Amino acid sequence: MAKKITGYVKLQVPAGAANPSPPIGPALGQRGLNIMEFCKAFNARTAQMEKGSPIPVIITAYQDRSFTFEMKQPPVTFWLKKAAGLKIGKKPASGAKLPGRGFVGKVTSAQIREIAEKKMPDLNCHSIDSAVSMIEGSARAMGLEVVG
Repeated sequence: MAKKITGYVKLQVPAGAANPSPPIGPALGQRGLNIMEFCKAFNARTAQMEKGSPIPVIITAYQDRSFTFEMKQPPVTFWLKKAAGLKIGKKPASGAKLPGRGFVGKVTSAQIREIAEKKMPDLNCHSIDSAVSMIEGSARAMGLEVVG
């Protein structure tokens, strides 16, 4: 018989840097899950990834207080900021204050296609062309100019 699911917890955790401090500790503690077990498992699975890149995680909590978790690719905005050369870190750069009027950086069509190929499993589209158009829209909304 399958385990009964009590809920889901969605978090965005830096790769290789999961620790029991907020937001992870309180979110998992509320459900009665083992916080350190999650931190160790997450850090082990993200050890080969770029340290500090934000990884969306969906944790499935079961009635017997066990859990499983599924990791997704980093958000599109992370990849776009990286491609445009914007600051990423403790105080990341934001997009343009008035999107459509001013630009804070440029990304090429080749970079957008590369991002679309990386992010394709997480997007709700069937072709790479539709994924490219989604990411181009995100870039424009951030105030990035798409060239090429």
